[in-house]
Amino acid sequence: MQKGTIGVTTENIFPVIKKFLYSDHEIFLRELVSNAVDATQKIRTLSSFGEFKGQLGDLNVKVTVDKDAGTLTISDHGIGMTAEDIDKYINQIAFSGAEEFLEKYKDNANAIIGHFGLGFYSAFMVAKKVAINSLSYKDGAEAVRWECDGSPVYEMSKGDRTTRGTDIILYIDDDNKEFLEQSRIDTLLRKYCRFLPVPVISGKEQEWKEGKMVDTDRDKVINNTEPQWTKKPSELTDKDYLDFYHELYPGQEDPLFWIHLNVDYPFTLTGILYFPKIKNNFEITKNRIQLYCNQVFVTDSVEGVVPEFMMLLQGVIDSPDIPLNVSRSYLQSDSNVKKISSYITKKVASRLEDIFKADRAEFEKKWDDIKIFIEYGMLTDDKFRDAAMKFMLLKDTDNRYFTLDEYKTLVEAQQTDKDGNVVYLYTTDPVAQFNYIKAATDRGYDVLLMDGQLDNHFVGLLESKLDKTTFVRVDSDVIDNLIRKNDRKDVDLSALQRNILTTMFRSQTPEVDKAQFLVSFEALTDKSAPIVITQNEYMRRMKDMAALQPGMNFYGELPDSYNLVVNTEHPLIAKIRDAATSSIGDQVKPLADKIEADNAEITKVKDAAKGAALSAEDDQRVKDLEKAVGENRQNEETIISDYAKTQPIVKQLIDLALLGNGLLKGKDLSSFIDRSISLL
Repeated sequence: MQKGTIGVTTENIFPVIKKFLYSDHEIFLRELVSNAVDATQKIRTLSSFGEFKGQLGDLNVKVTVDKDAGTLTISDHGIGMTAEDIDKYINQIAFSGAEEFLEKYKDNANAIIGHFGLGFYSAFMVAKKVAINSLSYKDGAEAVRWECDGSPVYEMSKGDRTTRGTDIILYIDDDNKEFLEQSRIDTLLRKYCRFLPVPVISGKEQEWKEGKMVDTDRDKVINNTEPQWTKKPSELTDKDYLDFYHELYPGQEDPLFWIHLNVDYPFTLTGILYFPKIKNNFEITKNRIQLYCNQVFVTDSVEGVVPEFMMLLQGVIDSPDIPLNVSRSYLQSDSNVKKISSYITKKVASRLEDIFKADRAEFEKKWDDIKIFIEYGMLTDDKFRDAAMKFMLLKDTDNRYFTLDEYKTLVEAQQTDKDGNVVYLYTTDPVAQFNYIKAATDRGYDVLLMDGQLDNHFVGLLESKLDKTTFVRVDSDVIDNLIRKNDRKDVDLSALQRNILTTMFRSQTPEVDKAQFLVSFEALTDKSAPIVITQNEYMRRMKDMAALQPGMNFYGELPDSYNLVVNTEHPLIAKIRDAATSSIGDQVKPLADKIEADNAEITKVKDAAKGAALSAEDDQRVKDLEKAVGENRQNEETIISDYAKTQPIVKQLIDLALLGNGLLKGKDLSSFIDRSISLL
């Protein structure tokens, strides 16, 4: 028997392995099964080179749970080890046999997983003792047994294995008894080993018999050894791709389409990425894409490997250039990972462009489902944005689709304003904004449908990238101002009339929760509506962005700001104006004149002081004048408001405008209905 000390630089290596080498203890099973697969692949390679002339036999890996004995065993029929091999590769931590093997057979070796050095020692995260029982493939080799209890001291003696291969026997410690449950082991094997290239056997297949599930004599193979991404695209049908998708994501709706990745320079990468139906349920759902290394599951947290916007995709990426003991910081800094991310971006953009060119009609059918993905990509990735400008589509309210160039050609002649800017009109809610859309289309304008959750941000992106182009929501102004062709017509109102009308309409506007209204006047045509409610484009965009960006809470907490635009050219408004001027003009004018005179006197007194403190006499004078202004303004408002209450047509016009915007609700809506009946 040989005894010795494992070649490490510190006796603290095992606590390091237990606590810090891997983020999750369950990884030990992946490491050990991967090593077993590695050994199996090696014997295949040696056989293909003629360096092993014996029978390969059943090349599989078996995982056996013995709850009574407290052991978990991983067995293979691979290359096996001699005492010399164990001394070199096990007793000298972090010297990887796979590295040496890969160098020798780098041009022809089957997929070698285990070039990670410390993988075997992950067993000590869950085991109080680990034993190796191995017999090398080499002629005349003797079986060898190695044992270690988690200290740097080991024992190596003659083993009892009679067939080529290796058993790794874990004596599970008291804190990790969960790994002696068959169901737990099967779950981990399906997670980490479901696509390994060598059959992995765990227990027996079961069947229902006499009221319970019982074991059969058939081995239960956990994995699919030839997943679709390992095959050439020419070998696969659409059904193959769909079947594999449902194997990955059982119960989900068919994907829209997929991209088969296959590159061998300047790095090795294979995989299949699927476009699921996302629509407007915008949420970056992590764990959609699974990362593999030579068919060994690495992680489903692929931030850094794929661009952020591709987190909306589903599927598999496999690259031997990403090690198994991967960390988030590694992913973010590794140059190969960055190259992979860049390649995937380019490949996805290229695939989308090919689909667009090959079958425009089919691409349009899928646009509503993939729109959020493409917009998210363009907003977050400059390279993808530049590529996507060729195939992204705009959709109008007639359900027609246009490329950016096509749409500019469509609207440029009709929708260019007096300053030479092409104005793209859009709606975010074709039902609520129907009246505004109709007003625009009646003028011969086209209206885009921008009702996605990212469209508010996307509009800003397009404005920054398209020359002399602005996006304006159809309800952000009256129709004559949306695309200003010439200078505005002056509003023909005297100061007295403006004052009376402003107070009349403001006093009769109902209180709407989280909304404020500003009365303004426009000289529109006599065919335009008497009152139009618009919403400021800038403030509305800021509030919409605040809903998606927590850092903009200031805008989100502000009330919605609306303009109550009174059309002074409409006959009804003219009638209201003339009637009010005739009825209360003589009462309001003296008050308005006195307010104006007193304000002028206040200004005169303050100006005379030239910024210095007012004298006691002047200070009292200003206070008396301000009090008089306040009282006169209150009297003025009372006269106008009381008069407005006697004019149901004023309230009716306001409510009609509110109703058209979905802002008239509850008691105010009920009153409107009653008033409408009485007016009829």
